[in-house]
Amino acid sequence: MASSKKKVCVLGSTGTIGTYTLELIKAFPDQFEAVSLAAGKNLTKLQEQIRIFKPQVVSVQDEAALQFLRQEFPKLQVGSGLDGIKKCIEAEGIDVVIVGIVGFAGLEPTLHAIRHNKLIGLANKESLVTAGTLFNEEVRKSSAQVVPVDSEHNALYQLLNGVDESEVQTLVLTASGGPFLKKPDLDLKLVTPEMAISHPNWKMGPKISVDSATLMNKGLELIEAHFLFGVPESQIEVWVHPQSIVHGSIWLKDNTNLAQLSLPDMKSAIGYALSYPERLLQPIQKLTLDQMSRLEFFPPDIQRFPCLELARKSLRAGQSHVIALNAANEIAVNAFLNRQIGFTQIPEVIDATLQEFSGMPIHQLEAVFEADRVGRQVAKTVINRI
Repeated sequence: MASSKKKVCVLGSTGTIGTYTLELIKAFPDQFEAVSLAAGKNLTKLQEQIRIFKPQVVSVQDEAALQFLRQEFPKLQVGSGLDGIKKCIEAEGIDVVIVGIVGFAGLEPTLHAIRHNKLIGLANKESLVTAGTLFNEEVRKSSAQVVPVDSEHNALYQLLNGVDESEVQTLVLTASGGPFLKKPDLDLKLVTPEMAISHPNWKMGPKISVDSATLMNKGLELIEAHFLFGVPESQIEVWVHPQSIVHGSIWLKDNTNLAQLSLPDMKSAIGYALSYPERLLQPIQKLTLDQMSRLEFFPPDIQRFPCLELARKSLRAGQSHVIALNAANEIAVNAFLNRQIGFTQIPEVIDATLQEFSGMPIHQLEAVFEADRVGRQVAKTVINRI
């Protein structure tokens, strides 16, 4: 690796991905420098990050936080909202942008980073889910490089590197199965938010943890893989793999399989994105033979967890239905976390939304926002009926 440090912009710095990214930057101070940070509402954590990493530019969510930081750090360049995030991306010398913003809010920042030709470590799947076609057009027009940070897509990205697409039969995404995999007798109608966010392998935020529990996370990842790798939905398999050690694999045309294995530690994928095309020296622990000796694989139970099949259905219906799926899921998960609906009603809300949603052509960003708005509106109407 070149001797000069890579300058990094971390979007979503106080979230899970952002925190892990900054831990890696701290662990490899000769290779990386955190130049700009964008955060949401966790001001206490952001202040701590500012004191440790001394960034040049910071962005926060609202005006009140902006004024507070300006008083606390008078020499710091501070912005807010989308404009503030754009300033973080445009900060002088930025090489890598890690997009750890959760949900639909990550779309515009990601497109902005693409247009500024950055190397993007993409942990925001909604950017591809909601605007995959437009996203890919922007990438083609730029010299930006997108390295996925989701462990499964990161695994596939590594496996496909140097493999001719004509050699590949299918891609395989693995799923942990969430907290209810080995509880077949559990009545899912009794699941509480606390139960749903207790993930067995990964430490994640509440929304993505619920998505993992419903298997919608894997549905969104399937859509993301379709756009990232240009593979039809029918050629993407999903295996339930509770140990989360095989993160992805590919079947080749001679019926041999290549797989990527590592401990379930997000620092592996984030480190690969930060240092690409190089690799970091041991950012995570090495697997032991004992850990690799007890690997299990199961087909997903789409009867108990129908969200995965809803994702496939939306992808077959077209881009606007995919946007509606994502919008309805965000609304339904939020309603579940706020105890307005039950766990099993999440897929019911999404299914009803897809049935009531009228598709629309998606040729520009405004259409993405309109489909998202309509999808959310329909989902809220469905929840009110419930």
